[in-house]
Amino acid sequence: MTGSCRAKWRRRITYLLMSVTSTAFAIDTASITSSALSLDCLEYRVVGICFWLRCSIYECQVETSVQVRHYVPDAVVSSYSNTGENPWVEVAAMSRPNTTAVSGGDGSADQANENDMAKFKNADVIGHPAGLVFNRFAAQLGYICPGAGTPLTPYLLSTLDTLAWRYNIPEMFYPESLIPGRREIGSRQSLNLWGNVYPRGGFLHQVDDHKSAAVVAQRAGDIVTRGGQPHVYQPLLPRDIQIVEGQDGYWPAGALIENDARTGKWQPLTPTLSSTCAVFPHRNARAQATDGGYAWALWRPYSCCERRGQIFLGHIEFAN
Repeated sequence: MTGSCRAKWRRRITYLLMSVTSTAFAIDTASITSSALSLDCLEYRVVGICFWLRCSIYECQVETSVQVRHYVPDAVVSSYSNTGENPWVEVAAMSRPNTTAVSGGDGSADQANENDMAKFKNADVIGHPAGLVFNRFAAQLGYICPGAGTPLTPYLLSTLDTLAWRYNIPEMFYPESLIPGRREIGSRQSLNLWGNVYPRGGFLHQVDDHKSAAVVAQRAGDIVTRGGQPHVYQPLLPRDIQIVEGQDGYWPAGALIENDARTGKWQPLTPTLSSTCAVFPHRNARAQATDGGYAWALWRPYSCCERRGQIFLGHIEFAN
């Protein structure tokens, strides 16, 4: 084989290897759906008793039902470097590059002796696709609570949130962005600080790519679980506006708060798929994605009890 032929074959093999590498850590809808069948993430518990007043034409009586609490996979949060390359392959077309959000990746001054790497991550928050499959799985344990997420619904696409996501306007001026120690993932005292929640955009300084992606995912989750934020997004809140917290025997998940599993926890989907959930930061093994693409399922806690009458009288929760 001549030198030119060998060079041609090397180029072809290199191209094929690069193609395999670029898709090796992608994840599809079927894999995400099956990953929701996790008892560890579900964490189903009976936590109390609800009281209802049931009235007929002739009499009224008090009925009871058990109050349960469990987590629901509301959304898949992808955090990735290359614009348009969401690792969840079926939804990647939702966040293609546009005139205001073209490129991505990291930036530096190209000085090997300087630790000045500026990481950038896009983020997409899409309704978890498990839907009916998860409901059937969880219902085997008892009564289940509805979550807020609608399957495959986009709640945040950072390519459409350019002003806030790429320029940190207006959050770069918020006290949480300017005062050290405010809204941080991890802590300085424990020497396990991953990054700051504010400003809730795509840029941060962090040498570990996995930690960078996790911080950005936390930022995206922080936005969508609150209403009235200065971002282009759709709030990930209960669909039935008639349901009010503390009434009708339904207590929806509140706003996501960093370091607090009582507000939500994360299940790794790619580059490694796990059947367990945890909050950021954690000391578990952290796989690095060669293409800078990561995805997690965001599980949020809900509590509810089965309706047994016309009027909800109240509830008693057991001691933890």
